[in-house]
Amino acid sequence: MALSTLSPPPLPSLTAQSSSLPKLLPSVAAVSFPANPHNYCLSTTSAATPPPAAQHKWRTHVSFFTSFLGNNKTKSADAIKEELLEAIAPLDRGAEATPEEQQKIDQIARKLEAVNPTKEPLKSNLLNGKWELIYTTSQSILQTQRPKFLRSRRNFQAINVDTLRAQNMESWPFFNQVTANLTPLNSKKVAVQFDVFKIGGFIPVKAPARARGELEITYLDEELRVSRGDKGNLFILTMLDPSYRVPT
Repeated sequence: MALSTLSPPPLPSLTAQSSSLPKLLPSVAAVSFPANPHNYCLSTTSAATPPPAAQHKWRTHVSFFTSFLGNNKTKSADAIKEELLEAIAPLDRGAEATPEEQQKIDQIARKLEAVNPTKEPLKSNLLNGKWELIYTTSQSILQTQRPKFLRSRRNFQAINVDTLRAQNMESWPFFNQVTANLTPLNSKKVAVQFDVFKIGGFIPVKAPARARGELEITYLDEELRVSRGDKGNLFILTMLDPSYRVPT
């Protein structure tokens, strides 16, 4: 889930690693869906009913036309995803992105959101599992204020729709984690309440009540998720393990 752009509040000074707590990824603006071409009604002003052969020919042309539009929609989503991934690839998950590149990524993401095949992400099993963050505008998650060798190499987020649980995880060098409870606000957006931080992945620290935010899922398919947080940050993730379960 993509969960909120919210950055968890400072933790007790337990170890030098405590400053590297993972932030739950944010979530999103309403998505508009293009009209289904199959729902269009065509009318004729001809006074005479065309012969059966002509009717069959007309139906064949209409069927081909609507099928062609449907296929183009699918190809369009694939083409947009390819464009998005190519634009993201050289940007070190967003840490190396200029303002112009951030704007370009946002524009491509909005094109993809416009063809979102999953209208109610929180009711879809496609959301379940462990995702890897491949791009974000959140500087707190990218840890750009730190020397590069102290930044997390990879960031992950897991979501389980059935239990309404989420988990954010960092990789080397600190392996910090945070879990959260989710409360659906609609079929695309959740309120996020952080509950437990784990410093180094082992030392539990209870999160304060003020550690909360919101996340909206704006695009979801079997391999890619786009989310937007309540602080305006963009999150793009790819699926790693759909069977992963968040600790309860």
